[in-house]
Amino acid sequence: MAENQEGGWDKPHVGTVIPDARVLKDQFLDAFNGHDLDRMLRCHSRDAVLVTPAGVTEGHDEISSFYQDFFDGFPDLRMTVWHTVTCADPAVSEWVLTGTHTGPFLLPEGEMLQGTGRPVTVRGTSTCTVSNGKIITHRIYFDQLELYSQLGAKLNFDDVPTIEETEGQTVSPP
Repeated sequence: MAENQEGGWDKPHVGTVIPDARVLKDQFLDAFNGHDLDRMLRCHSRDAVLVTPAGVTEGHDEISSFYQDFFDGFPDLRMTVWHTVTCADPAVSEWVLTGTHTGPFLLPEGEMLQGTGRPVTVRGTSTCTVSNGKIITHRIYFDQLELYSQLGAKLNFDDVPTIEETEGQTVSPP
């Protein structure tokens, strides 16, 4: 069975096998480490959903933008898988992300952090669910505090009220 022009897999013929989540996850990893957004997107359905600590993105345009922000900020970004769970679907991997922050990187509040020159090493895990030979859901979990603290960010609790200051008040999350 061959890839079709849209990067997906043609409908199976008798005796052919549609790639499972593990095969697509491995193809995605290769494309990720090559910073090849086109190949990365060919692994995803057009309406795929990417869930990350930064939020949920849907479709090729939003998914591409998410990864491009990382590639711009960390031009040497690389993911090294150190453990995989052997099953067809979903594909589960644990990995280490390494890179050097030398370019602009979009922060969650919409601010742009210019290159700091700092190296980062972030541990994480991800799962991919597949349908019709494409990733339909990709969930990525990593500790944002681990990433941002390596970039020099500091936690600031100055504006957080104490229990005494909020006694008798309803406190909403920020």
